[in-house]
Amino acid sequence: MTLPIRVGMVGTGFTAKLRAPTLQEDPRSQLVAVTGHTPEKTQEFSQIYQATAVNSWQELVDRDDVDLIMICTINRDHGPVARAALEAGKHVVVEYPLSLDPLEAETLLALADRQRRLLHIEHIELLGGVHNALKASLAEAGEVFYARYATISSKRPAPRSWTYHPDLFGFPFTGALSRLHRLTDIWGTVATVSAQSQFWPSPQPEYFTACLCTAQLRFTCGAIAELIYGKGERFWKDERKLEVYGDRGTLVFDGDQGQLFRDADITEIPVGSRRGLFAQDTTMVLDHLIDGTPLYINAIDSVYTLKIADAIRVAGETGQVVSISAPE
Repeated sequence: MTLPIRVGMVGTGFTAKLRAPTLQEDPRSQLVAVTGHTPEKTQEFSQIYQATAVNSWQELVDRDDVDLIMICTINRDHGPVARAALEAGKHVVVEYPLSLDPLEAETLLALADRQRRLLHIEHIELLGGVHNALKASLAEAGEVFYARYATISSKRPAPRSWTYHPDLFGFPFTGALSRLHRLTDIWGTVATVSAQSQFWPSPQPEYFTACLCTAQLRFTCGAIAELIYGKGERFWKDERKLEVYGDRGTLVFDGDQGQLFRDADITEIPVGSRRGLFAQDTTMVLDHLIDGTPLYINAIDSVYTLKIADAIRVAGETGQVVSISAPE
């Protein structure tokens, strides 16, 4: 590719502010233009990072001076922006999920392949300290037969945020796809899912004040996993805990602390930092585009996990056990 790689950013929030400094500091890239939710925030972001403020994402993807579109906006818009960018011949980096609709996500993979353009779906949890510590110590637990992963966020009062808006965020295990993907990355394909979901409404009917979603997954390898995701003002205590049970030990990651339990013996497991992961992801994308170095995730795997998230939604709505077809 001709250097520097010229980047257009869709979004001015948390993730965009973590990616922009890396693009600014790396001589191989240039942040050319940005568009955001409001003109005021877009102007402020553009001034900080020396980029042109653009009125809409449609205008941004049509620019001739942009090679790569980074999508850091609300989940609902990921699919439409990615499609427009690919059709315009741009490379695409998008935060998970690629789309709220698994069928649309599959068509976007096919479109990227036809256009011979990069479609990278960010999953920084795979780069994080907990995940790498889990993979490094998994053999110590022996043959795994059960895992439990709970993430609960107490918000009192619940914010009037897009993450509490079903149409903008998506079904909780879709919008928070990383919880599910952490498990599929380790144990692979899923045979069946069952689920339950509950939402507490807000005075503003399009929002909710809390949600609780639980799912049970049976992997084709035989392992069973339980997922718990809750957030909002019904909860009084945060929890981020992953437990893995094997025939030779139990691994417990509570927050950023890891331990291996064997009878009365407890072994501490070192866990690396979660800091700097978006910068690492951004640098790896530049490395891939310029030098052809492999990325840490295949977009096909993310879309497969998205299908499982949608099956969990269906299982919760119908009360039925849903079978998952094997990936092609």
